[in-house]
Amino acid sequence: MSAADADYRSANGIAARIRDVGPWIAQNPGLVGGVLFLTFVILLAILAPLLPHDAYRQNVLHRNELPSLEHWLGTDELGRDLLARIAVGARVSLVVAVASTIIAVAIGVMIGTIAAYLGGLVDSTIMRFVDSMYAFPETLFAILMAALVKGQLSGDGHGLLAPLVEAYRLSGGLLGVLLTLGLTGWLTTSRLVRAHVLSLKHAEYVLSCKLSGATHWFIIRTHLLPNTIPIILVAVTFVVPNAILLEAGLSFIGIGVDPPTPSWGTMIATGAQSIQSYPHLLICPALAIGLTLLSLTVIGDTLRDMFDPALAGTRRA
Repeated sequence: MSAADADYRSANGIAARIRDVGPWIAQNPGLVGGVLFLTFVILLAILAPLLPHDAYRQNVLHRNELPSLEHWLGTDELGRDLLARIAVGARVSLVVAVASTIIAVAIGVMIGTIAAYLGGLVDSTIMRFVDSMYAFPETLFAILMAALVKGQLSGDGHGLLAPLVEAYRLSGGLLGVLLTLGLTGWLTTSRLVRAHVLSLKHAEYVLSCKLSGATHWFIIRTHLLPNTIPIILVAVTFVVPNAILLEAGLSFIGIGVDPPTPSWGTMIATGAQSIQSYPHLLICPALAIGLTLLSLTVIGDTLRDMFDPALAGTRRA
């Protein structure tokens, strides 16, 4: 085959893929909408400093104003621009979602892999602990953990806690939320990874590695963990929306990020107090968090369908 024929076939292959994009988008309009809205939220969080109004600047002469050309979403009870605060709140939610997901997934993957690979008494002990953790309501456990972390880190720290206390102050209370969500969100990941590793550790290629004298760490790092990546991605689709919702809930009841750092949960709590007089103070942040969670859920459902064709077929049926 000549070089010209190869180029022609390659060009036809690329054109075929481009033509396939249209029907794929038509079949997944919710996914496209979710990706577009999530992209908008990410850009809003990144470009928050470029907005015409500062999220922290107070102007009591213009407090509780309705949406206008000057303030697109209005102002809050202290005259702060609502759009700017929602943008900074989006940054808080995204930082919490990414950081706490990394912590939770790392803990869940490690515990699930160890439990499945070692098996026996180790597996039984770890999974009974996980089952006992599931006995506690997740939100209640997160509230207790957040209160404990906030109480330990919000005071004057000495000794080993001094660096954590300083980091807590610099982050405006965000560190406490990250630790809380990271330490409480790993349960589902650990169970998913454990179930998948259990099905992989008896595979022929794993047994051949053991017979050839490969170390346990080599088998886990080379053969087991890479094959759990699809399961990890599915676990992320559970953890990220849950982290955003829990952060908003903790801030709503006053044990999340510290004022004056904007948080969607804090803004909802403040707007709920004046919902009859100034409903936009509640509606705007509530729509922001609701649409963000909806977008993440749609994207997560699509990813689960991609990595679990049997589930996708069941849903279409």
